[in-house]
Amino acid sequence: MRLSTKSRYAVTSLLDLVMHSDKGPVSLADISIRQGISLSYLEQLFAKMRRNKLVVSTRGPGGGYSLGGSPDQVCIADVINAVDEEMQIADKDVSNGAPGYEPCLTEQLWEELSAEIENYLTTISLADMMQNDEVQELSRAHDLRQNQSNLL
Repeated sequence: MRLSTKSRYAVTSLLDLVMHSDKGPVSLADISIRQGISLSYLEQLFAKMRRNKLVVSTRGPGGGYSLGGSPDQVCIADVINAVDEEMQIADKDVSNGAPGYEPCLTEQLWEELSAEIENYLTTISLADMMQNDEVQELSRAHDLRQNQSNLL
């Protein structure tokens, strides 16, 4: 499974969206301020998540994004799969089946590790993450950052 900055930001921003969706759609600008992720990067991530039906967008005043389903039905692996083209632990110089491909000595180990990570991340939902005390505490701290930013 490929655990990239892109997938980390996607999980973080989607979790932020879910934790702040009690008043309706959440704007990417608000997520950007709270999480310190550039707005243009969020737009790219949310376009992919929208294509994969993880989120729905609402246009107009009060618009933004909402989760496409229930937080208990969206697992972390779904989010990573939506934004990363291929799930793998390590990049190879030449893909299997391509000219010049040679399997490395530890290829099976990395493939098995990727499968274990993916299996594990399918067991954790956004709802599970929302129940985590540390996640809730960090969310409150990020809300303070946004409130301070709004005052400036």
